[in-house]
Amino acid sequence: MDSITLKAFLVVAEHSSFSRAAEQLYLTQPAVSKRIVKLEQQLNTRLFDRIGRTVSLTVAGQHLLPKAKAILQAMEDTAGELTNLSGRVGGQLRIATSHHISLHRLPEPLRRFIALYPQVELDIQFAESEVIYDGLLHGRWQLGIITLNPEPHPLIEQKVIWQDQMQFVAAPDHPLSQQASVDLSQLSSYPALLSKSNTFTRGIVEQDFADQELALKVAMSTNNLDTIRMMVSIGMGWSILPQTLINSDIKVITTQTKPIVRQLGCVWHQQRSLSNAAKALMAMLQTP
Repeated sequence: MDSITLKAFLVVAEHSSFSRAAEQLYLTQPAVSKRIVKLEQQLNTRLFDRIGRTVSLTVAGQHLLPKAKAILQAMEDTAGELTNLSGRVGGQLRIATSHHISLHRLPEPLRRFIALYPQVELDIQFAESEVIYDGLLHGRWQLGIITLNPEPHPLIEQKVIWQDQMQFVAAPDHPLSQQASVDLSQLSSYPALLSKSNTFTRGIVEQDFADQELALKVAMSTNNLDTIRMMVSIGMGWSILPQTLINSDIKVITTQTKPIVRQLGCVWHQQRSLSNAAKALMAMLQTP
């Protein structure tokens, strides 16, 4: 067994798909299939059942899965520890970040990081903050750059990098936009466009309304904030969006409630040592 075939096995198992695994690994589907066949030949057992387009782990595959994760994590941790001993900032750095942060917070510090540390091999994945959080608990990435969990898991360390000021917004001709100031009870009377119910951002908003024993009238939920901004702009309802997404198409609603702020930053598993590259990236994120 080698790390290349084990990595292919893990990605296929995660997605239950050879085609999606190929996309993530930047390989052709036949190349991924070849790696799995090689691993199955080495172990002399079938790891996946392939029935039509359905891919599922066999009993042997289910047995290998946690061991493959542990082997790859041990190899990665060992390589990082040896690099740390030399004081060099290099090697592979596997991180994950949310789409919003990647578009509105990361470009400039990431540009500076790549220029300063060209020897670092960056592997960046994009997903929802909650998915990344769960992935870190299972050792999938070294570092996550996400909306922070208001109720952090005891095994997850986190560092605040940005305070994201949130604003209540509506279309300029929405009834709420015509008032000098509104309170949460008035907001609760109109349809809202919010992130999905399992997101950290939605939880922060819901808690503010729950504190006043108010129910939200949610007309639509999606985790794409740019989509929410568009739907607000055409008058489908009010929402709460970060300052970075507010433009002339929508209007900030003045409220009598305390400002809602979500924290963005870095998260990692406390039982994993941060590599020099991870530490350098965190320092770069904090540099104006």
